[in-house]
Amino acid sequence: MCETCGCNITPGNEHLVQADGKHARTADGRAAVEVLESLLGENDRQAQHNRYHFDSHGLLAVNLMSSPGAGKTSLLEATIEALGDELRIAVVEGDLETENDAERIRAKGVDAIQIATGSACHLDAHMVHDALHRLDLADVDILFIENVGNLVCPASFDLGQHRNITLLSVPEGDDKPAKYPVMFRAADLVLLTKSDLLQYLDDFDPQRAEGYLRNLASNAPFLRLSARGHGDGIAPWLDWLRAEVLEQRRRVERGETVHPDIQKEGAALHAGEGAHHRHHHAHGHDHEHGHGHGHGHGHG
Repeated sequence: MCETCGCNITPGNEHLVQADGKHARTADGRAAVEVLESLLGENDRQAQHNRYHFDSHGLLAVNLMSSPGAGKTSLLEATIEALGDELRIAVVEGDLETENDAERIRAKGVDAIQIATGSACHLDAHMVHDALHRLDLADVDILFIENVGNLVCPASFDLGQHRNITLLSVPEGDDKPAKYPVMFRAADLVLLTKSDLLQYLDDFDPQRAEGYLRNLASNAPFLRLSARGHGDGIAPWLDWLRAEVLEQRRRVERGETVHPDIQKEGAALHAGEGAHHRHHHAHGHDHEHGHGHGHGHGHG
């Protein structure tokens, strides 16, 4: 467990480890790797249940992941404007606090459910399931799940989605796929956002960024976008979405489903960090709060 950032215990699954919860105690009394594995197992079962709901309604569920400020909400606003008359869209918004992003989406005439994750720097399948009870899935073609801004943890938790989309914005620098391989290996599509800034930030090389992605043995498409309507616009993204919606409908007709490549390494890192944290306290050593993460959580 990651005791310093609250990554694995979330508002959605905390009932499992509190008081008489299903995983409140382990066989040997320790709450470390065994509890983490139990929570991940419960999450995966809930995710499978969520995916069944999505498939039974014939909708496409897409998980948007990025660092804070990469443009996820702006992209959603532009997407709704472009496809709102063509496809029925709903959004689940994940943030530590506030309803700011959900309010922006609702202003576009689309249902948006805000999830406040508290200290958890990612969504989990239980939180998404709770949000689904507040949506009419029969009236949805695409469900966008905007995850918490964080370049590690969201890639390690299945929500029931069909596709993972990772955004990389030009101001972040072109080396992020190399620095955060867990996130970019999980991507079914990588979107280079704020590409209209390339003319000002000439130290960002799109070819170098894509090269780092390919070094991860990723075949994910790499699309250059500008959600503000400048430069390359968002046409390639819209075409990708249309094709994915059609393919999802065909899968449903065949009785098939699909899920993204969930990267469990991120969650495993937290298990090791938490065990290290407890070990030092047990032996009277100092352990600086938050030391050793390197997560780029962006809590703010």
